[in-house]
Amino acid sequence: MASMTNGVDVRTAAAEFDRTAVADAESAAEDERKQVLSQFPLEEWAELPLERYALGQAAPPGSGPTYCRLLEFLTPNLGSIRGGSAAKHIMYHHVSGEWRLAAPLRGMDSQDAWAELRGQFVRAFDAAGAGDFDALDDLEVLRYGPTLVTKSLATYFPQHFLPIYAAEHLRTFVTLLGGETQAGVPALRTNRQLRELVWSREEFEGWTEQEVMRFLYKHFNPRQRTIWKIAPGERGRLWEECRDSEFICVGWDELGDLGQYQSDTELKQALDAHWPRSSGGGSLTLARRLLAFRDLESGDRVVANRGMDEVLATGRVDGSYRYAPDRPEFHHVVPVVWDLSHAQKLSKPQRGWRSTFAKVDPSLFARFTAHNAGSHSAPGTGQAQAGAPVALPDDVQVVLDALERKGQVILHGPPGTGKTRLALGAALALDGRADVLGTDARQHAEAQAEMLHGDRVRMVTFHPSYGYEDFVEGFKPDLSATGPGLTLALTDGLFHSLCSRAAAHPDQKFLLVVDEINRGDLPRIFGELITLLELDKRNLPVALPISKRRFSVPPNVRVIGTMNTADRSISHLDAAVRRRFAFLPVGPDPDAVSGTVGPLDLAAFFESLNTRIARHLDADHQIGHAYLLRDGEPIATEEDLAAAFHHEVIPLLEDYCLGRAELLHRILGGLVDAETGRPLLMPPQDLADALATEFTSGVPGPDA
Repeated sequence: MASMTNGVDVRTAAAEFDRTAVADAESAAEDERKQVLSQFPLEEWAELPLERYALGQAAPPGSGPTYCRLLEFLTPNLGSIRGGSAAKHIMYHHVSGEWRLAAPLRGMDSQDAWAELRGQFVRAFDAAGAGDFDALDDLEVLRYGPTLVTKSLATYFPQHFLPIYAAEHLRTFVTLLGGETQAGVPALRTNRQLRELVWSREEFEGWTEQEVMRFLYKHFNPRQRTIWKIAPGERGRLWEECRDSEFICVGWDELGDLGQYQSDTELKQALDAHWPRSSGGGSLTLARRLLAFRDLESGDRVVANRGMDEVLATGRVDGSYRYAPDRPEFHHVVPVVWDLSHAQKLSKPQRGWRSTFAKVDPSLFARFTAHNAGSHSAPGTGQAQAGAPVALPDDVQVVLDALERKGQVILHGPPGTGKTRLALGAALALDGRADVLGTDARQHAEAQAEMLHGDRVRMVTFHPSYGYEDFVEGFKPDLSATGPGLTLALTDGLFHSLCSRAAAHPDQKFLLVVDEINRGDLPRIFGELITLLELDKRNLPVALPISKRRFSVPPNVRVIGTMNTADRSISHLDAAVRRRFAFLPVGPDPDAVSGTVGPLDLAAFFESLNTRIARHLDADHQIGHAYLLRDGEPIATEEDLAAAFHHEVIPLLEDYCLGRAELLHRILGGLVDAETGRPLLMPPQDLADALATEFTSGVPGPDA
């Protein structure tokens, strides 16, 4: 059987792949490999000192970068292991002065821990050199750094390993090529399995390991990478320099080299040290965005903008982040190849583009990259090039993947996080309407209404009175009966009717969206059908207890539920229900409220407020970003801010605090009257100032 992903056949894609196009990258990879072998020869590993290995410490003068820094940041063509926690290096020197060690090494002196780790590296190199790959499974400490260890072995022994390191990616590619994977299998073993599958296929005969790696990531990339909008200085003042020299740059120069920070928490601490904040919570958003900028990889897409309604160019990252202190300003630089043909004025301002960084919805990106100098379509019209594939937003793709894997999904999170919107977005994609995702609110609403009036998607809200007879079948009053007295008729419930239509059209997907699924008595509503939801029990017939009719759930039926965790936690759901649903968290998204109202940075305020709520209540009672949106855009006026805060956020927090004035005071601080214990009412023009004073203190950032 041909291996397919997103409609692309591996054999066909391999035949069309231009192997000569990767020659330069392959040459660069070989140069990087020689650099590793020169600076860290295999024969010197047995005596390699700790200061030559670990991140977070000053290397001896003239010794060059540490091994971990070289592999993570300076050898991108050998394959990426960038991003995430520094824990991937098994041991590293924290900025606090402490050594952070993987679990098997904890409690050891740093030199003793290094001796153990170094010894396992040496044994791994010896085993790989001898072809004894089973011996690699016995090296327990190395299992705590799978990406680093796999890249190390692929660098020293490229004839035995592919330059693919993430366990999830390896499993994806193994499945693509027809192999079977198991959870918990070491990445090294999965790498070897993938290698054997690759060389067993005739379409890869004569290929190099680098060609295979770049082919798989080009056509079947499992990464879900964010598209970032990055402003080249205030009002785009650095754009000409960025365009001509092919890079994008940002400020916050006082932080120094971003490569020195091992986590967003450490970078947040540095931000707070340079630009103190009264609450300490809001700068986490900026820290995460700066690390996302640092961790951009070759091939990632970016957008350069001026203001909220102008695209200067789109670009493709062409290298790795570098710190450039020799520049007069904006020392953080990432190389980019720009496409100026996408420059345009947007028909609709993107209010989330007020700040330096903002996420770009893939469907929006697809629409304005369909525009060029010879095109008359514009963003916001819903038009794109005929036949062009529609890129799905990451969160929608995750839901669709979970539905395909499990059959039914529950989206859970605090109120206002967009669970219902995400469920309906996935429904639109499943119904073949992905082109409307990311369009304006009117188009989106019209498409949803049209979808719900069709035959393939149904939506219902569960409540305490909803029962089996509403969902599956039951006897209900026959309103068409004309005789005396009450006449009951057997009536199919919502799910029964949907399954009947699905059985008649097995080549189409049918979907039920259940809003507030946890407000219903799920065992009573689903009854015996809870068993039939499992994908391996689809089409299994049962006799319904009321009508005695035979019934089954077709394999082309999917269910999405939404659940407000402020009302009820996942742990309170019936165990049988939990086993049959995939659970996907939908949390507050500070990027969704990127913008300012007067002196108030909305995203910083939002994250700082939620930090306090999580500390004094719990994470399930945080507020969602929808409270600070109007028509899908971040609120932009002091009047809208006051309305949202006084009429929505405050009542919700008062309800959570159950009349405990001291608890409300710990969350809102100076916005609570000390005498009455009630939140202060203040005019809109004063509220933004008060919130900025209480929750943020203005980490500087270039405007869009």
